[in-house]
Amino acid sequence: MANENLETKRWLIAGAAVVMQLCLGTVYAWSVFKKPLMGAHGWAETETQLTFMLLMGVLGCAAAFGGTLVDKKGPKFVATIGGILFGIGTLIAGYADQIGSLPLLYLGFGVIAALGNGFGYVTPIATLIRWFPDKRGLVTGLAVMGFGLGAFFMGQIAPPMIAGFKTVDAATGAVTASGVANTFYIWGVIFLVLVTGAAQLFKNPPAGWMPAGFKPAASAVSASNSFTFGEAVKTPQWWMLWGMLFLNVSAGLGLISQLSPLAQEMYKPLVDPSLTGDAMVKKLAWAGGIAVAITAIFNGLGRLFWAKISDNIGRKAVFATMFLTQAVLYILVGMGVVSNFWLFVVIGCYLLACYGGGFATMPAFAADNFGPGYIGKVYGFMLTAWACAGIAGPLVFAKYKGQALYIAAGLLIAGLVISIIFKGTEKKA
Repeated sequence: MANENLETKRWLIAGAAVVMQLCLGTVYAWSVFKKPLMGAHGWAETETQLTFMLLMGVLGCAAAFGGTLVDKKGPKFVATIGGILFGIGTLIAGYADQIGSLPLLYLGFGVIAALGNGFGYVTPIATLIRWFPDKRGLVTGLAVMGFGLGAFFMGQIAPPMIAGFKTVDAATGAVTASGVANTFYIWGVIFLVLVTGAAQLFKNPPAGWMPAGFKPAASAVSASNSFTFGEAVKTPQWWMLWGMLFLNVSAGLGLISQLSPLAQEMYKPLVDPSLTGDAMVKKLAWAGGIAVAITAIFNGLGRLFWAKISDNIGRKAVFATMFLTQAVLYILVGMGVVSNFWLFVVIGCYLLACYGGGFATMPAFAADNFGPGYIGKVYGFMLTAWACAGIAGPLVFAKYKGQALYIAAGLLIAGLVISIIFKGTEKKA
C-alpha cells in the first residue's frame, strides 16, 4: 500500500512540474514583446534584445546555484523562492515599460525574473530524476515539455493582450502606452499563484526507494555510486556534455530570439500590397505570433519525443541525429533555398523540436553517467552552458544576421563531432 501511495505521489509531482514549467517557459515568447517595446520607447534592437540575453545568462547561472540548493534545502523551498522571484520580476518588467525605463526592464525581467526562472526550472528536473529511475528520459521530457509549450500559449495570448491595452494619441498617432505593461502585470500575478502553488507538492522520495519491480541497468551509475559534483567536473565526460548542451542551445536560442522578425520577413510577399501603415503592421505581427506559437508547440513536443526515443536508442545517438539534421537545415535556410513562409515555419518546428530535445535528453544523459545522488548540483552547474549560450546565440543572430545561420550550422557540426567521440563514464568502485 505504501508503494502504491508513493506511485500516485510521484505522478502528482510530475503534473505539478508540468504546470510550473508551462509558466516558466513563457519567457521564450520574448520576441512578441520586443517590437512593441522598441516602437513605444524608440529603443534600438540590440539594447532591447539585451534583456533576453541577460535573462538567459542569469537563468542558466541561477539553475546551477538552484541545483545546489535543491540538494541541500529540498525542492519545495527552492521552487517556492523561484515562483516568488519570477512573479515579482515580471511585475517589475511591466512597471519598466510603463515608465519607459530600459535599466529597470533589465533588472526586473533580465535579473529578478531570470533568477526565479532558473530556480524553478532545475527543481522539478532534479526531483523527477529521483522519483522516476525507471522512466528517466520520458519523465524529464514530460516536465521540460511544459517549458517549451509555455511559449505557445504566450505567443497566442500576449499579442492580442498587448494590442488591446495599447494607447495611441488621437491627434499625433503616437503610441503613448505599448500595452506590454498591463500584459506583464496580469501574467506576473498568474505566475505568483501557479508557480508557488505547484512548488508546494515537491518532495524527494524516501532514501533507497525504487518503483516496484524496477532493476537499474548495469551500465547506469546507481544512487549509491553517484559522482559528487567535484568528482564529475574532473571527468572529460562532464565537459563534453556541457559542450554539447552549449552548442545545441546556442543555435536554438539564436533562432528563437529572431524568430518573429524572420517570420515576418518571410510573410511580406503574402501580404495584400494594398495594406499600409497600422494594417500592415498588424498583419505582420500576426504572422510573427503564429510562427512563435506553432514552433513553440514543437519545442515542447520535441522534448517529450526525443527524450522518450533516448530511452530506446540511447542519449548519444539522439544527440548525433539532432546535431546532423539541424546543421543541414540551417545551411539550407542560409542559402536562401527556403523562402516560403509556411515552409520556414515547418523547418522552424523541427529545429525547435531538436532544441527542446537537447534540454530534455541531457538530464537523463547526465544521470546515466554520474548517477542521481547529486544530480541537482551536477546537472545544475551543467546548465551554465545555457547561460553562456543565452549570450552567444542571440548576440550572433543580432550582430551577424547575414552569416548567423551558417555560424549556427558550424556550432552544430562541432556538437556532432563531440557526440560521436563521447564515451560513457566508468562506475566508481
